[in-house]
Amino acid sequence: MLNANAFREIVSGRRRGARAAVARGVLRMAEVPYTAAVNWRNRRFDQAHWPAQRVDVPVVSVGNLTLGGTGKTPMVKWIARWFVERGVRVVIVSRGYGATSGAKNDEAMELGQSLPEVPHVPNPDRIAGARTAIDRFGCQLILLDDGFQHRRLARDLDVVLLDAWAPFGFEHVFPRGMLREPIAGLQRADVVCLTRSDLLDATQRESIRRRVAELAPQVTWCEAAHTPYELRDAVGQTQPIATLAGRRMAAFCGIGNPAAFRRTLEELGGEIAFWREFPDHHAYGTSDRAELAAAVGATNPELVVTTHKDLVKLPLDRLGDRSLWALVIEMELTTGRPYLQNALQNLITS
Repeated sequence: MLNANAFREIVSGRRRGARAAVARGVLRMAEVPYTAAVNWRNRRFDQAHWPAQRVDVPVVSVGNLTLGGTGKTPMVKWIARWFVERGVRVVIVSRGYGATSGAKNDEAMELGQSLPEVPHVPNPDRIAGARTAIDRFGCQLILLDDGFQHRRLARDLDVVLLDAWAPFGFEHVFPRGMLREPIAGLQRADVVCLTRSDLLDATQRESIRRRVAELAPQVTWCEAAHTPYELRDAVGQTQPIATLAGRRMAAFCGIGNPAAFRRTLEELGGEIAFWREFPDHHAYGTSDRAELAAAVGATNPELVVTTHKDLVKLPLDRLGDRSLWALVIEMELTTGRPYLQNALQNLITS
């Protein structure tokens, strides 16, 4: 089974050779029926054969066009805080992907620690979840996490994130590429935000913006950087990110874009003595903990680092005899912040 990075290497074309070419050919054949099914479904909604259902409060959706991590959780946190600071009772509604029955998934647990004042309703039926948010919590606004392709629930603002690593999913729909749907789906968006924009130079960012504008001229454009904020452990202690500079570390994660996490650690000056990738939304078991503890013992790092999303599933302050820390990431809007704020303000006014 391919891990996330190996899959990216194949579909991006960076992995060369006969085997990779055959793999891309097989994936291309599978892409055709999948794309046809996605297009048929979208037409049903576009032509109102399947009408979207409205609820009694405004709905803001944060979603993406591609598979993998694009920064939805940092953006959800940013928007939720913006409304909370203005006295709006907001509830986050999500599918709850990867959660066991009756439990919260990793993203919900991470958001719960970062936003304890904001209720979170996980429900595969987002319409039922939205109604629960209104009836139980008396919310004034619903923030739909990962909602762009979930079209049954009508929304008042669609925020779509494009990841600078692969903004257009290597130009192919899954499984040949990383697009969840064809790029034309951006025509449904109200706001498009390029995340991790600091990885690109001004010319590259402008090229992406122009392409989006040609396809969807109605959208508001913004850009954001993922900024390392602090190190945090399972009991709530924190350290500055400068702690990582020059330190040998063991690092692991189970997220949609592990390469971005590794690159961040290296940019902060850390020396990675051990690295382990798990699948996205991985549930850590006893054997995983034993494997990681053994790796810590073998490589003798000064500390162990993971993501906040992973730490909430591993409520440990140590692995082996080393401290376990999560790198907490916050979103910083670098371009278009007033325009996004204006779009959010319009929802309060209405």
